[in-house]
Amino acid sequence: MASEMIYPLMPLFLTRVLGAGAMSLGVIEGVAEAANSVLKVAAGRVADRTGAPKPLVLAGYGLSGAVRPLIALVTSWTHVLGLRFVDRLGKGIRGAPRDAMLAHFAPSHLRGRAFGFHRAMDHAGAVVGPLIASLFLFFYPDAFRTLFALSIIPGIVVILILLRVPDVRREAIAAKAEPAAARVPEYRAPLGGAFYRAIVVVFLFSLGNASDAFLLLRLSDLGIAPFWIPLLWSALHGVKVVSSLVGGDLSDRLGRRALIAAGWIIYAVVYASFAIFESTPAVVAMFLFYGLYFGLTEGVEKAWIADIAPAAARGTAFGVYYAALGIGSLIASLLFGWLWTRVSPSAAFFTGASLAIVATALLYLLFSSRNDATHSGHER
Repeated sequence: MASEMIYPLMPLFLTRVLGAGAMSLGVIEGVAEAANSVLKVAAGRVADRTGAPKPLVLAGYGLSGAVRPLIALVTSWTHVLGLRFVDRLGKGIRGAPRDAMLAHFAPSHLRGRAFGFHRAMDHAGAVVGPLIASLFLFFYPDAFRTLFALSIIPGIVVILILLRVPDVRREAIAAKAEPAAARVPEYRAPLGGAFYRAIVVVFLFSLGNASDAFLLLRLSDLGIAPFWIPLLWSALHGVKVVSSLVGGDLSDRLGRRALIAAGWIIYAVVYASFAIFESTPAVVAMFLFYGLYFGLTEGVEKAWIADIAPAAARGTAFGVYYAALGIGSLIASLLFGWLWTRVSPSAAFFTGASLAIVATALLYLLFSSRNDATHSGHER
């Protein structure tokens, strides 16, 4: 909720208040997401080594909650870049350890439902946050800075809630009497060929998955008033809430591959529509349809990674997964910004749609129905 009070307004704040352009938006979002994703590898590794992920989760949420309100004080887009970078570092610290905790808490045969529920709660906060932002801007038009400063309040509440979450601590890996040379720490267990094939496919898709800020910028360019942007963002997350609950549950019964493929195809359709349509109602309808992509893929992909990675190395596995997403998103956002500025918005959206189709085909080429992420599951 704290993050989404700010995020949907960031394109407008950058372009109308700070005078920045589409390329700067691509740099900010791409660098910020890449930073948090690369850090997740180290954070996941530390969580596996120590067997104590909760301190990392607390540190990550605390850092983001402290830095995010400072956007209220910026005077240039480079300041926003710095603060977004630190904010996303906090996300990088907490992401992989948190997902490893979720995988530990969830029964293997309900893992898709558990990660789907997690994504639904994240999106529920993203419903409430923009509604608060719209209500605030209704009474205080263009008071972006004050709104950003107020995001510190839910950030504090997050820490208070996290203090009550049970810790997860791994017992000693080897008995003290065992010779040191004979010990093979479980966190060094090989992740396996299936895992790395999954990462290749996810990375290819992420190359066309630019920041959603470009979708918001497109809506703004088509004449939608700033007051409506947070409301549409909130409505989009309402779709995500419902579809995440349904998508995660379906993946436990139907398999991960089919759900991920369906989500990526929806993504391609939406991006192609943003390239073609000029009608505001049509683009708004496709923007809301876009929420189904998240519901069918976000939680399902995480459950997929948890299925195919060794239990003792899940922190590292999630870190590598997030790094692939982040590096791909950095390239995608920079490419998207360049195409938007130098060619056209349509060229940028068509590129994203094309890469989604290629990744979907590769998903079926590299994974057969026999090894569909072992969704009926067993602990490894």
